[in-house]
Amino acid sequence: MNTRFTRLVDHDDFIIINKPSGIPMHDNERGVISLLRQQTGESDWYLCHRLDTGTSGCLCIARTAEAAATMGALFAQTKIQKYYLALTTSRPAKKQGTIIGDMKNRRQGQHMLLKSRQNPAITQFFSYGIGQGIRGVIVRPYTGKTHQIRVAMKSIGSPIMGDGRYGGQQSDRLYLHAWQLGFAYQGKPVHASCLPDSGEQIAHPAVHNWLSELPAPDTLHWPRVKSLSSTGDIS
Repeated sequence: MNTRFTRLVDHDDFIIINKPSGIPMHDNERGVISLLRQQTGESDWYLCHRLDTGTSGCLCIARTAEAAATMGALFAQTKIQKYYLALTTSRPAKKQGTIIGDMKNRRQGQHMLLKSRQNPAITQFFSYGIGQGIRGVIVRPYTGKTHQIRVAMKSIGSPIMGDGRYGGQQSDRLYLHAWQLGFAYQGKPVHASCLPDSGEQIAHPAVHNWLSELPAPDTLHWPRVKSLSSTGDIS
């Protein structure tokens, strides 16, 4: 295995890498932790959060168990800004919006979105027509449920390209990418960003142009997420 991870942030307590698509989280000889040990010669690495095997992009890995616990708490408390990029071939029901609902594990690792909102997944998005039958989507997952973005995209009629599990058009990879992470750690700001760099669609002129002209995600008018009222509305 010749996989080498690009470091986006190198902190005393953690690193943020650009994880390639196809690298799993589970710790076998092809897992992220094992590959990182081989690359660095350092044995102590701890996952702070997870990305699906097919998802590429920003992944935070701690150097100590204590740092992993701190980072894990930041993710759990939604104190980390996360932005993703996705490609789809289906026009969504609306160009932007918020998708809210509980998630249920159906069978064989597939999840579904429910209408109930007891402990909901909250996903926000902006969709762009970029040409040649392809749409680009900027996604902000406010929560961090398993398969959250993939299920949310399916729910609005725009499954992600390459996501066979949720009805996406067949492709050479899952076109979901963890674009940016931003948070405060020990009182200091941390920011990581990387664009997708693998896959047949990335070289497509329409996709390439869209990626080169992306707006800063914090300049978009994301709906404010403060709390869920008794009616399930965002306030």
